[in-house]
Amino acid sequence: MYFAALLARTQDGWEASDTELDDVETLSDLTDLAREASVDEDTVLVYIEQEDAWFGIVRVEGEEDPRIFVSDAAAAARSSYGEILTNELLGGEDDDPADDLDTLDLDGTEDGEPDEDDEEGEAAPVGELVPAGPVGDRYILTDLGLSEKELLVLDTDALAEIADSLGAAEVLETVR
Repeated sequence: MYFAALLARTQDGWEASDTELDDVETLSDLTDLAREASVDEDTVLVYIEQEDAWFGIVRVEGEEDPRIFVSDAAAAARSSYGEILTNELLGGEDDDPADDLDTLDLDGTEDGEPDEDDEEGEAAPVGELVPAGPVGDRYILTDLGLSEKELLVLDTDALAEIADSLGAAEVLETVR
């Protein structure tokens, strides 16, 4: 089960709303959703979490490219919304079934077979391995009051701590 929320910065502080991801199929869809919530092209954070598995943050500011952080790429890659984020971060192609992250086994190889290149010490191409642990922009919230170190130690259900750092804890409680 997923929980998703939008935190949009306004002149009066932060506004929070939960959001439906039913129509989101690509990062572009997610970015458009965030831009619609933006006031004067200000900062919007999209927070997505899958119960006890992973969380992701997409930061959108105006027409700039979105910034993305995922707490556990391997866990996220096995879920539909997490796959959108990890494909963007790791260079996977949505329309090439050979790059489908859902075909990866827990050890990072396809169909559970070790990659011959890895056995010989050579690096596998980007997109073939999905790292366990955080990927993306570790500084995504630094200017908003949450350091890289603090972000990296957050576990699932991190939204409350993120909102607290932003000064948005009270408005978040209205949507939870």
